[in-house]
Amino acid sequence: MRVEQNYSLEPHNTFRLPVRTRWFMEYDNEEELSRILRDDFFQSTASLSIGEGSNLLFINDFDGIIIHSLIKGITVVENTTDSVLLRVGAAAHWDDVVEYAVSKGWGGIENLSNIPGEAGAAAIQNIGAYGVEIKDVIETVEAINQLTGKKYFFTNDDCRYGYRHSFFKETDHAPFIITAIRLRLLSAPQFRMDYGNLKVALKGREVTLQTIRDTITEIRRSKLPDPDKLGNAGSFFMNPVIPLSQFNDLQNRYPTIPFYPAPENRVKIPAAWLIEQCGYKGKREGNVGIYEKQALILVNHGGAAGAEIATFANKIQQAVQEKFGIRLESEVKLIRN
Repeated sequence: MRVEQNYSLEPHNTFRLPVRTRWFMEYDNEEELSRILRDDFFQSTASLSIGEGSNLLFINDFDGIIIHSLIKGITVVENTTDSVLLRVGAAAHWDDVVEYAVSKGWGGIENLSNIPGEAGAAAIQNIGAYGVEIKDVIETVEAINQLTGKKYFFTNDDCRYGYRHSFFKETDHAPFIITAIRLRLLSAPQFRMDYGNLKVALKGREVTLQTIRDTITEIRRSKLPDPDKLGNAGSFFMNPVIPLSQFNDLQNRYPTIPFYPAPENRVKIPAAWLIEQCGYKGKREGNVGIYEKQALILVNHGGAAGAEIATFANKIQQAVQEKFGIRLESEVKLIRN
């Protein structure tokens, strides 16, 4: 177990903000995590469990305890004719999991290539891309109740998955720390190529798990900044899902508005299009701006503070609200402490 005081979180957030935490604790296994959770000081102090920090915005220093898992590893739990069940440590880098599955010929997560973050955080966020979400393959989530130390096994239904949502993001129950996830992948892949420009990008190429992974990686790298070179947390806002009646009104005013059908007579609108229509794509204010190739990406041009990024994000929300009557919700979690 590792314990540090007055620890810099700059390596642990992809906005590369030089914030610090009063205490930083890192554990290698569930036994070490249980020791942390049983400690009276831990239970009486504000705490936050983080992954790679690819979906966090620290507004200021964290006056409490940051805990981080080093539980990695990928194990084959079950291998049948039709599918394979993998157990993945929460701290495993997500794209390494995708790379491993593709190398073995197991399908289901190839469309989720090149998404930053760790496996446990991916399950909390219900990451998604190119028509696939992690909920499509999650069978079980292993987690420990932060207050009691008791271990739970959550089924897919227990996780209450929705668009960028899960049970673990809800605040009306005891907090849980994910230690491992189990993924059910297919031995005979069923390719999903009907989303966005994927089919066009694959034209003329043999369709395999590897070519899908390579193509998606190429697309993402061409339009998304590298956090090591330009601090960012990926898509800052979620795509809003609005009632069909509201969409019809907007379509009358903006005939070219892009959209995707959603369940329960609703429609999903690309947040990037809304932001672009408000003139924010490529815009910069001080140390903060919108990436010129993708309107969903807020970037730290260097020297930005968390509050500065949050203020800029709020201006974007206000602009979209005033122009379209739609409130953009942050996909990035703002940490105020």
